[in-house]
Formats: sequence, C-alpha cells, structure tokens
Amino acid sequence: MLFKRGNMRKKIIAANWKMNKDINETSDFISAFNTEMKDIDCPIEVVVCPPFTALYVAAKNLQESQVRLGAQNLHFEDDGAFTGEVSARMLQSLGVAYVIVGHSERRQYFGETDEVVAKKVKKALSSNLKVILCAGETLSERDGGVTEKVLERQVKAALGGLTAQDMANLVIAYEPIWAIGTGRNATPQQAEEAHAFIRSVVAEMFDRDVAAALTIQYGGSVKPDNAAQLLSQPDVDGALVGGASLKADSFAKIVKSCPFGKTA
Repeated sequence: MLFKRGNMRKKIIAANWKMNKDINETSDFISAFNTEMKDIDCPIEVVVCPPFTALYVAAKNLQESQVRLGAQNLHFEDDGAFTGEVSARMLQSLGVAYVIVGHSERRQYFGETDEVVAKKVKKALSSNLKVILCAGETLSERDGGVTEKVLERQVKAALGGLTAQDMANLVIAYEPIWAIGTGRNATPQQAEEAHAFIRSVVAEMFDRDVAAALTIQYGGSVKPDNAAQLLSQPDVDGALVGGASLKADSFAKIVKSCPFGKTA
C-alpha cells in the first residue's frame, strides 16, 4: 500500500469512528481495509481514529501499513487528577500521529469552549502530535447568515499564538454541524465557499504561503457516492469521515474515489 503526497498541499482522508468498535472489530476492520487497498497507488495520507480503548490494538495492526493512527481527543495537561481523561504523552506512547481537536460533539455534548480547544491545540502541537482542528456552524447559524462569523471566531481562537511552523502540523476540518450524521451534506459549492473563507482567515492571521499550504478537510455525511464531487473542489483537500468509515469497503471506496491522483 503506497500513499503519496500531492504536488501542493497534503491530501488527507481521516476516519473518525467516534464511540464505535471494540478491539476485535478494530482488528477485523484494519485487516479488511488493508486488503481493500492492497496494491492501490493512492496519492493521499489515510488516518484512522479509533476510540481510546482500541488504539493499542490499532497501532499493532498498522505496523506494516502506511495508514496513520489518530486519536479523537486529548487533555491539555500532561498528568494529574483528571478522571477519565487522556494526555498527549499517553497518546504518543501508543504511536498516535494525529489527534482530532474541537469536534462539534465535544463542543456540544461536553461543553468544550473555544478557550479549551485552543489549549488542546497548543498542547498537542507542543507534544509533536499533528492536529485535525474541527470548525463548523449549526443550521440556525447558517440560516441566520453568520456562517463566516462563526468560522472566523473558531479559527482565530484556536490558532491564536501559533507560529507558521506550528501550522505545518495542523489540518482544519470544516464540519457543518447540520450535516454531521444527518445524511445531509453541504453542496460542493457550499463546501468550497467555506474552505476558501477559512483559508482567507488563515492568510490574514499568518500569510498567503501558510494559507496556501494548509490542508482543509470537509466533514459531514461524506459517502462513497458524494466523495469525488466534494473532493474535486479547489480548496477541499480531503475528508473527515464518520459513519461511512465504519465499514472497510465503504471507507476504501471513499479513498479510491479521490480525484487527487489524477493531477498528482
């Protein structure tokens, strides 16, 4: 299995399993996915983000694979009396390369604020973990015409104080909350507009070169039958896939459908 980098920006497809799969199901998935992708020359980086309990098994099963291992969350402290939390150091010891930060479900159900998200971003980067930073608006915010205001607030809060060097290890995932797990996804035009806006915010914060090099994924009901169209947009550099990543054949179809290889 070979995953190449694109000519300009790194192209990344990541699987967010959320609270799904035990250790046996994790082993079965990786075995099946490796078979699906065998001998496929795919010009992207693939990341799988299992729940914490399956990270060790996933790491063992990915040893001979080019697929990278990701986690779904971390705490912003190294150690301490934080029952139920997991630190960057713990993730590193398992061979984790990426960590998702600021997913809308963390913000919505567990009260993560922009301030908390920013702390987690800084901790992950300072611990040599690559960050997949999530940002996105609710349906009422989109209908209210404040999508750009919400995205600008979330991006500026999370990236404030970072350096251009930090940004080389950060990916942004645009995830419209109204499209997560609903079967309703943003149109390719809506995704492109949001991604282009996020890139403009990053250019304002840093410079055009940093913004041009930034990988921005789309997330929100990505499926094999809509992936190619979404990923063909100029500012869409990959996907953060939820439900459709739970089956090896479905996730493999999304990876194989990527148009990036046609120009790489």
